[in-house]
Amino acid sequence: MPLALLALAVGAFGVGTTEFVVMGLLPDIAGDYGVSIPTAGLLVTGYALGVVVGAPLLTVLGGNVSRKRMLMLLMGLFVLGNTLSAVAPSFGMMLTGRVIASLAHGSFFGIGSVVAAELVAPDKKAGAIATMFTGLTVANIVGVPLGTFIGQAVGWRTTFALVAVLGVIGLLGIARLVPAMPRPEGTHLRQELKAFRNPQVLLAMAMTVLGFGGVFAAITYIAPMMTEVAGYSDGAVTWLLVLFGVGMFLGNLIGGRYADRALMPLLYAALGGLAIVLALFTVAAHHKVLAAIAILLVGALGFATVPPLQKRVLDQAHGAPTLASAVNIGAFNLGNALAAWLGGIVIAAGFGYTAPNWVGAALAAAALGLAFWSAALERRTPTAEAADTATTDTRTPVHH
Repeated sequence: MPLALLALAVGAFGVGTTEFVVMGLLPDIAGDYGVSIPTAGLLVTGYALGVVVGAPLLTVLGGNVSRKRMLMLLMGLFVLGNTLSAVAPSFGMMLTGRVIASLAHGSFFGIGSVVAAELVAPDKKAGAIATMFTGLTVANIVGVPLGTFIGQAVGWRTTFALVAVLGVIGLLGIARLVPAMPRPEGTHLRQELKAFRNPQVLLAMAMTVLGFGGVFAAITYIAPMMTEVAGYSDGAVTWLLVLFGVGMFLGNLIGGRYADRALMPLLYAALGGLAIVLALFTVAAHHKVLAAIAILLVGALGFATVPPLQKRVLDQAHGAPTLASAVNIGAFNLGNALAAWLGGIVIAAGFGYTAPNWVGAALAAAALGLAFWSAALERRTPTAEAADTATTDTRTPVHH
């Protein structure tokens, strides 16, 4: 794998840390600002919605900028947002900082996925994408637990200040290691938008929303669930987040290894397993050991879907993958926002801290249904394309 992938992984480490560390600090942030846990959950929802908006917006605005320079600009925006979060005097300002940082997220992973795929041979693309996303998974093993520990021991503002420093390191790594890769000539916004006329692209994105949303339904409220239901101490949340990160790391390895070989069977297994584990997590959350096992499995099964879904979008987008890739990253975060919001609703309605697990199970099951639908549609597509080709050959060309 090219050394440039290391630079992308370093950037992903910083982005992954800021995305996930807030979940372990929700009770601390809520206490400092005097807001409820569901209200503090808006820091997750707001970040996710910022990714949804920022992914296509910044990708389009940066269409005439070289990919390397765009990645550097995005990391600069990320640093600005986290710095604001670290010094925010009010909850509203804190939320604003989160949204600013999130605007860079989707384009960074979207453009980074395209760059990673172009650096390797065609049969290694999923592996290259997985290598970049390794930074995100390692963030959950090292960055997020360490940030949670620091936040609980010294103060959550220190955590976000350190995340801003991580962003600076990521920016310098990209400047040093990523080769200059100008935007391909002849690729315009209209061409990029054509990818969204492909039903398979839209189905893959819908699977992304629902599948990864299932993960976030449970993980967004992991701190109160583990302390109030499972009986863990506040300090133990750090190690539970490490466990979740280990699961993500393992799932990413599995996804990267098998997505190039058996993409759809991998999605069936991961999404089906995720739905089952989330449903069982409702009961397992009452037992410390079973809860820990469930957290590991949720991370592994959830993240095993990331390389195959991202690769499927790149494959189906044909010749114009940049915008579709970025929008699919936004789709991951749309699922995060939807799940965090739905989880907050069922908690606020009085169903308890384990209720979001049922929400997650339903979302994952819906994603599995879409995977079967996508495969069935794909089996019919070659015949339809052949018929269209035959019809086109017998027609007189029409010029507009």
